[in-house]
Amino acid sequence: MHNVIRTTVRTTSRRESFSGTKNYLIVALLENVQSKLKYWKYDYDAHIFVDDGREPFSFPDFATVYAQGDSPDVTDDVWLTRTGFTAPTTLFYSTAEPTTAEPEVIKQLPAMYNAADLEVTQGEATSKDGTKIPYFQIAKTGLVRDGNTPTLLYGYGGFEISLTPYYAATAGVGWLERGGVFIYSNIRGGGEFGPKWHQAALKENRNKAYEDFIAIAEQLIAEKVTSTPRLGIQGGSNGGLLMGNMLTMRPDLWGAIVCQVPLLDMRRYSHLLAGASWMGEYGDPDKPEEWSYLQKYSPYHNVDSKTVYPPTLFTTSTRDDRVHPAHARKMMQKLRLQQDHSMWYYENIEGGHGGAADNKQRAFMTTLVYDFLWKTLSKM
Repeated sequence: MHNVIRTTVRTTSRRESFSGTKNYLIVALLENVQSKLKYWKYDYDAHIFVDDGREPFSFPDFATVYAQGDSPDVTDDVWLTRTGFTAPTTLFYSTAEPTTAEPEVIKQLPAMYNAADLEVTQGEATSKDGTKIPYFQIAKTGLVRDGNTPTLLYGYGGFEISLTPYYAATAGVGWLERGGVFIYSNIRGGGEFGPKWHQAALKENRNKAYEDFIAIAEQLIAEKVTSTPRLGIQGGSNGGLLMGNMLTMRPDLWGAIVCQVPLLDMRRYSHLLAGASWMGEYGDPDKPEEWSYLQKYSPYHNVDSKTVYPPTLFTTSTRDDRVHPAHARKMMQKLRLQQDHSMWYYENIEGGHGGAADNKQRAFMTTLVYDFLWKTLSKM
């Protein structure tokens, strides 16, 4: 018998949205986590839409782009919205008809940080089973690859949620302007390549998402973008479960961890708040055959009393109505009993699952996270 390694086949593209004008159907596609617009013209004789082969506008900076017909019954005018990691959200006005004219800029949100010397690139890591896992990297142009740059790797990987380019205002102010590198991962469990990308990491295959995240981290270290003492990771909710598993599975790989509104006790999760609605994603811990794999990915049950864990900040909200704060409370208590010096905890009494009730609280929480990461990862 031979072990067969099955990789996840990535779809070439997936439809994100569509809109119509008088004569055109405009489809927004996601191809390798990058937005593309395709225009299909209506053939009134055949009563079908025909792809005219155009990709009308080239938006730089790995942008996310959406289109909306202005008055579909009477005109081919179209509104375009573009956002990117270093480009504030911009509203354009154009036409679906073939034209050489650039879209007219109507409105742009103000720049929230200095992105003039930043470069956005897309990398690809090879996961344990051979699947190629894309990620975005935002860093100073001409980054010196000596392993000394504080780097923040962000991940989610669940519920078919796609992590697409967005204007990284808070990461820009709190991290990039300081000289850090920001990595935005597209691990399995998300929706970047359609339903199969999500389904590849369901239930007993949850390890695929974790292997993907580890593969990206190991590649960043191998390429000397950063090193273990300089590598921090962040995730919330399902991403908090990801952080908890990174803590217990590979404590040797990280310099610091931020685990926000996390799901951590997979034995009890289905009995707490909205947990029962997630059994299609994770499984039912009350069924012995499903608990047999769930326990492997239950961070609370996999804390090892002999292991030294990296500095970790847990944040939650007393009023979280989705993921019960007991997850973070129990995990923190268990860890602080064995190494109180490197475990931090903050529980906001308001804010629900978002962790903050207003912009003032949100600003405080964001500052708390970036200051913790920078002070920890920039230590010499």
